[in-house]
Amino acid sequence: MPIYEFSCAKCGTEFDELVMSSKPEAIAQVACPECGSHKLKKKVSTFASGATGGSSGAASAASCAPSGGG
Repeated sequence: MPIYEFSCAKCGTEFDELVMSSKPEAIAQVACPECGSHKLKKKVSTFASGATGGSSGAASAASCAPSGGG
């Protein structure tokens, strides 16, 4: 179930919506939470990952681990 970002063409509200399917008919049923309009623009979005590259990701993961000192 993908999460899409939308911008309402009627009132300008920007919001995220969990859509049960990636099919166009499922996306067409999404309504603006402010005005109820179905005239929405699906925004291009990126995803965030937990890895930051380099060794800093491993260092931050290790800092979350419990210490064995007691």
